[in-house]
Amino acid sequence: MFITLEGPEGSGKTSHIPYLVEFLREQGHTVFPTREPGGTSIGEQVREILNDLKNTEMIPRTETLLFQAARAQFVEEVIRPRLANGEIVISDRYADSTIAYQGYGHQQDLTQIKTLIEYATGGLKPDLTIYLDVDIETGIKRKKNSEEWNRLDAYTVEFHKRVRSGYLKMAKAEQWITVDASQGWDEVQAGLKKVIAERLEPTK
Repeated sequence: MFITLEGPEGSGKTSHIPYLVEFLREQGHTVFPTREPGGTSIGEQVREILNDLKNTEMIPRTETLLFQAARAQFVEEVIRPRLANGEIVISDRYADSTIAYQGYGHQQDLTQIKTLIEYATGGLKPDLTIYLDVDIETGIKRKKNSEEWNRLDAYTVEFHKRVRSGYLKMAKAEQWITVDASQGWDEVQAGLKKVIAERLEPTK
């Protein structure tokens, strides 16, 4: 099973995944946590380029293509082999982030973005996407208080509002599971566990 967590900056995806992995392993599942961009040696190198605050001259098309390069390697090297082995893969972001950020955020052509994603992923889609929603002001404040502030975080508030608006449109159209990430951490974690447990086959 391939599970992805999506959401705007500061929605808490990264902090929740280790506890979800522990929960699933306690249920007897083999689980592999990963993230985008990254997840492979090549992907982590691309991640450094994308996140580096010094790369202010990067244009949206370059940004989009770099994400797809990292994603192509990620799918073939990590996700497909582990799914074929019967593992649960749970990823902090996946292709929908590109539609939200590079599509809606940068206002690039969504049809072209989706074509690139299809090529990069070979058509691989998640079995379950959970959207963690939080208002932009709260999310950015949380992110600034962390040690992970990066080049994409530093985009304008208007950019991040377009990202969230795009996420909300996708969540409605594709019937994702939405969790209110403005709640307390324990409440969000409980909600995530409930959603995932309901979708999983019990282990023998």
